[in-house]
Amino acid sequence: MQRPVVIGVAGGTGSGKTTVARRILKSFPDQQVLMIEQDSYYKDQSHLPFEQRVKTNYDHPFAFDNDLFLEHLHRLLAYKPIQKPIYDFTVHTRKKETVKLLPKEVIIIEGILVLEDKRLRDLMDIKIFVDTDADERFIRRLVRDIRERGRTMESVIDQYLSVVRPMHLQFIEPTKRYADIIIPEGGKNKVAIDLLVTKIKTILAEREARSI
Repeated sequence: MQRPVVIGVAGGTGSGKTTVARRILKSFPDQQVLMIEQDSYYKDQSHLPFEQRVKTNYDHPFAFDNDLFLEHLHRLLAYKPIQKPIYDFTVHTRKKETVKLLPKEVIIIEGILVLEDKRLRDLMDIKIFVDTDADERFIRRLVRDIRERGRTMESVIDQYLSVVRPMHLQFIEPTKRYADIIIPEGGKNKVAIDLLVTKIKTILAEREARSI
């Protein structure tokens, strides 16, 4: 049995990587594709007091529970279901609830640092880096964190200058060198997304032909 195709989609916060991944997903209405966000695999912090949790550096590799992420990916590659964690950014830890995910022929893993861990990279058949101007990325993050994560404008700006920008330059930007494909302007780049969808369809068609 052939294992599923794994596609990694990385890029800075607000780069449009999630939009790219979702548009690929939308191109396969027959449910052949599954997307997993690396954000779901931030480490559980329920054992820490809230005052300590709020200081979490979410843009550092150590913030992620990649061991669990890898365990779940290996299960999906073996066509076994997983219970994906749910992370609650308002309380800075995981929820008690999980989401059951069933294996698919194509698995998209999306997140700022999915190309940083060699163990994750080694599982990928296609590695993508979404490259977007820093000003645009900051504005998108500002809007998202205020609307979806209950943050104030001042706290988002302070976090961006003190943590997000330096972490991007130190850890995220360097992973661009591992990418097979670099997509400028994220979800706005319809040509690049269409090419990716065509490539995935070709891979799936070739696999189906070999299985006959």
